[in-house]
Amino acid sequence: MTTAPKQRPKYYDLNLAHLPVPGLVSIFHRISGAVLFLPVIPIALYLLQSTLGSEAGWLRWREFFADPAVKVIVLAFAWLYLHHFFAGIRYLLLDVHLGVAKAPARASAKLVFALGAAATLLVAWRIW
Repeated sequence: MTTAPKQRPKYYDLNLAHLPVPGLVSIFHRISGAVLFLPVIPIALYLLQSTLGSEAGWLRWREFFADPAVKVIVLAFAWLYLHHFFAGIRYLLLDVHLGVAKAPARASAKLVFALGAAATLLVAWRIW
């Protein structure tokens, strides 16, 4: 009695809607880390150099960051940083075996999203 092997799907379902909340936190943690490392750190160092270099540089960048569209982009990067920060704390707690069970892991993943959103709203309140 031979049974045919089960057919494997020929595609991957990359729809994020089917992931549980801890899976979403993990994917966003990786994406935010990559985005923060590659473009954001060099840009931040350049901004620091040019604003501390002269008063004209400071005034130029202050005017640039007064634009509402730029503030929205800054808020997006702030959310990336804050999500990465809170998710990193969650993973440190998981490394010491706190909240490893299914229910606490889901609750902490939801808390990461809530804290990231709340902290981003505080940043938005501050820069506007």
